[in-house]
Amino acid sequence: MYSRKPLLTDLRSAASAVTSSLHISPFATSLQRPYLIASTISPNYSLDGSISLLDKFQHRSSYKLRQQAASHNLKGFVHKNAQPKFIPLNNLASFFIAPPPIFRSVCHLPQKPSLAVATGKTLPTTTSLTIKVSDSRDGAVPGVLHIPHNHDQATQSSAQAGTKTAAILLSGASGGLVGPSSIYLGMATKLASLNQGIPVLRLDYRYPARNQYCVADVLAAMSHLEREHAISRFVLVGWSFGGAPVFTVAGNDKRVVGCATVASQTAGTDGIERLALRPVLLLHGLRDQTLGSWCSESLYRRYGEEGTRELKLFEGDDHALTRNAREAEEMLCRFVMKCADIEEREEESEVVKEKVVDERDRVALMEKAGHLAGEERVE
Repeated sequence: MYSRKPLLTDLRSAASAVTSSLHISPFATSLQRPYLIASTISPNYSLDGSISLLDKFQHRSSYKLRQQAASHNLKGFVHKNAQPKFIPLNNLASFFIAPPPIFRSVCHLPQKPSLAVATGKTLPTTTSLTIKVSDSRDGAVPGVLHIPHNHDQATQSSAQAGTKTAAILLSGASGGLVGPSSIYLGMATKLASLNQGIPVLRLDYRYPARNQYCVADVLAAMSHLEREHAISRFVLVGWSFGGAPVFTVAGNDKRVVGCATVASQTAGTDGIERLALRPVLLLHGLRDQTLGSWCSESLYRRYGEEGTRELKLFEGDDHALTRNAREAEEMLCRFVMKCADIEEREEESEVVKEKVVDERDRVALMEKAGHLAGEERVE
């Protein structure tokens, strides 16, 4: 028998080490995902009445981007003939320029921030990944993987569902790795630190806001985890635009055992109608000025009455749930645990309730990760 307190103390230290080490190169910060020449995104209605964050793009100083690219010896990185123009929803393919990986707005974490614990228990290993994607665009998608200590050995020797389950966390139309109100940082640290730890992959996109390619990114990530870590069950979590790849993948792939979203859009979410008995958790702020709470209410109805569905609307909260981030983080952790068939006992409950990210740092970390580059923002 051992005390849980030393583990929780070191959990705080690990979280501090992770968040303090987040950084983006000055050039990447100044460009804020430069391959989105027009990076102002506004919600609008598409023909089917659904809302998408792709529906309107506006030019934002392509000349300045060209000048910055030239000063960094990156001629051609932003096309010299780029002109201000309105891009219709069905013609976005010609609008994106693929970025060199080094300039993606990716949060880099320490390669191995594992800390020895007085109890003899080791915290998760955190590793930056680039996962190869084979589709019409090919390339690789970046991510950060949190693997519980001794997970691979436990997987080989156990038939329990929890050891075979991982969570994949997806962000919004600007991509990024920390999620709404930096919730994903806390989720990943907590879930991978449980006694029966759950691997967590915080996944970016090659082409943010383009569902076809984002779906391919998720499928490639699932195949990677299955191949490298013997994981066969997945819980998908998405914020804002991230609801589209979450429900598209889940609606067509039985390996997905549960879906959760924060402030999801409705465009590209038809897959929710094919989830059958797999559980769904929908969170939304009632003062969301980016995507109204009716989006999640619509998803709740479209899921149907069979199966397990939960809709939580937060009074007075915004698109990133900044006022209720801690509660949302805990709800998402418990949802993933339930999908993984992990019972929440006292020790697990203490970890889930632990404060990982300081409330004062949540929005700043989002901004640093490029989450608020477009109109996905906090109000």
